[in-house]
Amino acid sequence: MAAGRDVKELEKTIGYRFRDPGLLVSALVHSSYANEMKSKNPGVRSNERLEFLGDAILEEIVSRYLFAEFPDDGEGKLTLMRKSLVCEETLASAARSLSLGDYLFLGHGEEMQGSRDLDSILADATEALIAALRLDGGIEVAEGLIRRIILSRECADADYKTRLQQLVQQDGIEELSYRVTREDGPEHSKVFEVEAMINSNPVGHGVGKSKREAEQNAAREALRLFGVKL
Repeated sequence: MAAGRDVKELEKTIGYRFRDPGLLVSALVHSSYANEMKSKNPGVRSNERLEFLGDAILEEIVSRYLFAEFPDDGEGKLTLMRKSLVCEETLASAARSLSLGDYLFLGHGEEMQGSRDLDSILADATEALIAALRLDGGIEVAEGLIRRIILSRECADADYKTRLQQLVQQDGIEELSYRVTREDGPEHSKVFEVEAMINSNPVGHGVGKSKREAEQNAAREALRLFGVKL
């Protein structure tokens, strides 16, 4: 099953024209599509190898960015911020900003299950796209996209969970946790409700399309309760 839209439109959205368009197409091929095409076109390969490379490129660029932007922060905080910036939910959100799911090549089964909007598939495709950009245009091109769709949209300081954790540690409160209170909707379009808990007492409520988003919103509400300026 072919992608839903012409990849030339994706190039316009990215702001980069591939010298080797095949690299871009390869970044969009899910393993389910590659498996279906084995008998017809054995040359079709999934984006898994590009995903592997993109993961390493992303981690390096984000690490360098955090190291330069937060010179006074230690390893622990930098690691937490990096974890937030390269996690599945963040990458899926970045993919949605490009409408990346519309361009994926999916197998029939995945298509029927509505997998174009699954966080895991979108996150993998984002990493594969980063690798394709690196191979085709160099590290500057890949870094430009990462800064635009990840670093500028997910400011590390806006990681409300990290900020709440730091506040809790400063105040000597022992336990911060998050509890899912509600989970509704089909697998590809769930809605989560979460409570932030301090010593088992609810201090914030959040709703989101992923557990992470709901937890971030709950942490944000808790920070407001404690008078933190956001």
